[in-house]
Amino acid sequence: MRKLENEELNRLDIEAFKEANKTPIIIILDNIRSLNNIGSVFRTADAFLIEKIYLCGITATPPHKDIHKTALGATESVDWEYRKDTLDLVRQLQSTDYEVVSVEQAENAQLLNRFPVKSSIKYALIFGNEVKGVSQEVVSASSAVIEIPQYGTKHSLNISVSVGIVVWDFWSKLIQLQ
Repeated sequence: MRKLENEELNRLDIEAFKEANKTPIIIILDNIRSLNNIGSVFRTADAFLIEKIYLCGITATPPHKDIHKTALGATESVDWEYRKDTLDLVRQLQSTDYEVVSVEQAENAQLLNRFPVKSSIKYALIFGNEVKGVSQEVVSASSAVIEIPQYGTKHSLNISVSVGIVVWDFWSKLIQLQ
């Protein structure tokens, strides 16, 4: 096997990305501290044609050199918006027919691998602070809560890893439904 050169990958340019049909997923970052995590989320959102990212609370916004370092230009392709209050955003999205799903360890959370993704639903996936997770008021307001199964000694994953796992799972389930 031969590794492909970048020009052989047939990636979209920014204009084509903006015009492309998007995956019916919005990512909401609830008070994320790490600028590198934010940049990584932008790259994941670009890779899977995510509709939009909402940066909420203390979550930093582009332009910032540390976000840019890991986003590698994805802040230019992926639509994003800052919102001060995550709960207000959740309520607004629910009123426009999004199913709001918190990714958190909570009572009665559904394991990610068992969560039924439907092609007729638009999803807003909420990922929380590196220490405190998704705020309780946002978890309580969510339509569903999903948890990534973990079998080792640690209790959590890095937020950018969590976004990658959950978005891949939703995207692959949606592709199978087409």
